[in-house]
Amino acid sequence: MKNFVVKTIANAGALAVAVWLLDKITLTGGSTGKKAGTLILVALVFGLVNLLVKPIVQVLTFPLFILTLGLFTLVVNALMLLLTSWLAGKLDLSFHVEGFWTAVLGGLIISVVSWALNAFLPDKD
Repeated sequence: MKNFVVKTIANAGALAVAVWLLDKITLTGGSTGKKAGTLILVALVFGLVNLLVKPIVQVLTFPLFILTLGLFTLVVNALMLLLTSWLAGKLDLSFHVEGFWTAVLGGLIISVVSWALNAFLPDKD
């Protein structure tokens, strides 16, 4: 359980960095507390998307991973971020990603920041 909480916080931090760096990834809301709560909820949605949808997409696009020597991972990460943005809209969360190329850059930022945070945060249950 502790590992799940740590990974969710790391994802929320990575999403916050992407929102901070990219103008076309927006998080609207009133107070800082409301924004932090929204980031946690979006991180949960993002984690579920990566847990449930991403493996299926990776299996279906495996030849493209081989052909592009793994660079297709950027496209899959962008699609997962766009799906998270769409689901956040359906769940009435104030998180939006505008455009595919913004999602590619946002996915790259989220991957790097999440990796760095997970390297320094404890991961034992």
